[in-house]
Order: sequence, then structure tokens, then C-alpha cells
Amino acid sequence: MLTGRITAIIVTHDSAGVLEKCLTALRQQNATLIVVDNASNDHSVAIAEKAGALVLRNEHNQGFGRAMNLGLSKASTDLVLFINPDLVIADGALSALEAAEIRYPDAALFGPHLIEPGGRIFFPKKSLLSPYLHNEIGKDWKPNGDCCVPHISGACMLMRRNQALELGGFDPEIFLFYEDDDLCRRVIEAGFSIIYVDHALAHHDRGHSTAPRPGRAYKSRWHLSWSHHYIAQKWNIPAPTSGLKLKNTLKYWLARLTHNQARIERYAGTLDGIKAFEAGLTALEQEGLSKTIPLALNDRT
Repeated sequence: MLTGRITAIIVTHDSAGVLEKCLTALRQQNATLIVVDNASNDHSVAIAEKAGALVLRNEHNQGFGRAMNLGLSKASTDLVLFINPDLVIADGALSALEAAEIRYPDAALFGPHLIEPGGRIFFPKKSLLSPYLHNEIGKDWKPNGDCCVPHISGACMLMRRNQALELGGFDPEIFLFYEDDDLCRRVIEAGFSIIYVDHALAHHDRGHSTAPRPGRAYKSRWHLSWSHHYIAQKWNIPAPTSGLKLKNTLKYWLARLTHNQARIERYAGTLDGIKAFEAGLTALEQEGLSKTIPLALNDRT
């Protein structure tokens, strides 16, 4: 039985289509709710308010990690759950995560058993930043029971609030992608373990946190490419710049020849992200954001 020790922090950006189910499941398991809304144009805020969440409204989209950090600053419980709005935590899963936090005191991050549409089990094959347990060929595997892992998905992470604050939360330089890899690496470097909790089930409608819109693929690929190079530089690991450039240049021109606009958008985004990183442009500058995370609209006086 939950003891009221968990605050769930959810970042939304036009997430009305999935948010209600996420919040309902969390509320039924006695979690305190904080929703950080990244300038949604839909009914995300109204849904969150109806569910009884503390809603922090950003005037501009601050990105995933920066918005999570804002929510973390408002949490007061012992534990925080970083969770995507397209994820529905199964009955009893929060209790299982809480029990794991007590059972494994040397661990700092706890992740559930993620189930994707169609029943596929999501278990990270490898992490770009893992300093151990390499799985270079990306072979699918699933553990039998709880185990230490080098990485868990940022879709759902339980952490002690004080440890999250001590580690600085998510890297605020990253707008999107690899925030979870980076946090996992910092947890490991700090001497803590990461635990996959097998009996904590969660259903992840992957890729539906944000409603589709024109230009989304370009923006997503731009940040995926930029963030990959940023964390490679940060952690002093090889960045696949030359190979990635060549592959995506060839794919881009093939898409142009076949007039495939969706593919043109994706590969152009990847190439432009690489070029921007090489030119010294930051992800925050690309989005017109300052380094300082502003107060939420409803915090301003």
C-alpha cells in the first residue's frame, strides 16, 4: 500500500489525447500530481486541473528535461516519479516501485516493466552512455525478475527527491532526447545502481505524448542529432558525425528524387542538427530559450 511518498511529475505539450488515462491511474494509486505544461494549444491544462494536479504553465515550450526540473523544484515528497503522459501505470505498480526503493538502498533510479502496444516488452538493448554491460549487437532480452541495468527509459523513472536534486535533475542544456541516458550515467558515476523492477507494470503508448503537426519530424530529428553529438562530447565518447552525415545525405537526396516529403523532412533535420552543433549553435538557441528556466506563468507576480 502506498504511503503518500510519491509525487508524479508529468510534462505535457498538446497531450490531451492521452493525459487523462495517465493521471487517473496515478491518482488511483495515491500519487501527488504535478503537471508542467509546455505551452499546449489543446485541453491539456484543463484535464490536469480537473484531475487535481498542481499545474505549472510555461509560456514557451522549455523542452522535456527543463520542464521536469521545474516540476522537481515544486515536489515535497520523499520520492518523485518522472513519467510521460502517454504512459499508464498498472494497478499496484507504484507500490512495487516504492517497495523496490526500500529493498535496494544502494540504488538511486528505479524503472518499471514497460509494455508497448501489441504487447511488446520494452527493455533497453543498450545505452550510448553505458560504462558497462555493453550489448553492441542490440540483442533483445528480458530479465527474469529485478536486476541492475545500465539504463532505464525516461518514460518512467522513480527517484528519491533529495538525490535527484543533488544530481541536478536533467541536463538543462538538452531540449529533447538523451536526457535519460545522461541522468543514468550521472547516477552510475555517483556510485549508485539503477534497478529494473519486474513486477511494476506500465503500459506505454509510445510516441503519443505530443499530437502530430507539420514540421514535428524535422524538429525531432534536429534535436536527436544535436543531442547525440552534445552528450558524446560531454562524456568524451566518439560521435558518428562523418558516417551519419554521409548516410543521411544519401537518404536525403534519394528522398528528393522520389519526392518523399516526409523523408526529406527527417533527413534534413538530422543533417541540420549536425551542422548546427559543429557551428556552435546550442539547442536552447535553436528554440529561442535562455539558459535560465523561467518561472511558470502561474508563479509570476
